[in-house]
Amino acid sequence: MTALLFGILTVALVGPIPQTLARAAWPLYAPRAAMVLWQSIALAAVLSAFSTGLAIAANLLAPGPDGAPTTTPLAEINRLGVVTWTGYVVVLALTLLIGARLFVTVVRLGVRTRTRRRAHRCMIDLVDRADMHGGSHRDIRVLDVAAPLAYCLPGLRSRVVLSEGVLARLDAEQLTAVIEHERAHLRARHDLVLEAFIALHAAFPRFVRSESALGAVRLLVEALADDQAVRVTRPSAVGRALVACADATAPHGAMAVGGPSTLTRVQRLGYRDSTRRISLTAYLLAAAILVVPTLAVAIPWLTELQRLLTH
Repeated sequence: MTALLFGILTVALVGPIPQTLARAAWPLYAPRAAMVLWQSIALAAVLSAFSTGLAIAANLLAPGPDGAPTTTPLAEINRLGVVTWTGYVVVLALTLLIGARLFVTVVRLGVRTRTRRRAHRCMIDLVDRADMHGGSHRDIRVLDVAAPLAYCLPGLRSRVVLSEGVLARLDAEQLTAVIEHERAHLRARHDLVLEAFIALHAAFPRFVRSESALGAVRLLVEALADDQAVRVTRPSAVGRALVACADATAPHGAMAVGGPSTLTRVQRLGYRDSTRRISLTAYLLAAAILVVPTLAVAIPWLTELQRLLTH
C-alpha cells in the first residue's frame, strides 16, 4: 500500500499537478512564490519516486525480528504471487532507471553546457567592441553585429552580451533595463534552476511527465528578471525594452532578454494588485508538498533504525 501511494503521488507530481499549475495565471504575478512551489513539486517528485522504489524493495524482502532480510527477492514469488511480484519488480526497475537517467542527465547537461559556454565566452572576449562605446563594465561585451542580440552567459566569469543592433534600438533607460534584466539572471543563477528542471524533465518517461512544466518555469525565470529591472528603472522602460528586443536571439546555454513570451511579460508589468495572500498560499503549499513526502520516508526509516539500535 505504501508503494502504491508513493507511486500515485509520483505520477501526480510529474503529470497532472504541473499541467494544472502551468495553465494557471497567478504564478506570473507572484513569480518568486510560484518558483518556490515549482521547485518543491520537482523535489517532492524525486523523493516520491525513490520512496516508491524503497517501499517495493522492502516488500521483496521478508524481514526477521531483528530487521535483517530473511529471504531473497526470488524467494518471495510464492508469497506475493507471480503477478504482484512481477509488478513490484517492474516498478522497482523503473525507479532505478529514473534515478540513473537523472544522474546521467545532470552530469551530461552540466558538462556540455559549460563546455559550450566556455568556448563562446572566449570568442566574444576576442571580438568585443565595448571600448568603442566607452564601456567600463567588466562583464559587458558588445558585438559588431546588426542583428539584435541581448543575452547573458552564466558562470564564474559571467558575461552580458549586446549587439550593435540592440544598442541602436534602445535609449539609455531601456539599455539599463536590459542590462539589469540579464544581471538578475546571473546573480540568481537562474541557469542552474533551468538545468535542474531540464534534467528532471528528461529523467521521467514521456507518458507521465508534463510537457508544459519546463516552459512555465522558463517564463517565471524571465518574469523574475523583469521585476528586478523594474526596480532599477520603470515598468514603461522595461516594457519598451522588451518590445524592442522581442526578436533578440541567444546561443545554446545563454539566456536572451527577448523571445516568444515577450507579449505576456509586457502585459504583466502593469499589474499592481497585492499578491501577498497569493504568495503566502503558494509558500505554504510548497512547504506541505515538500514536507509530507519527506516525513513519510524519514519517519518509517528512523523508526526502523531506532528499533535496530535498541536490539
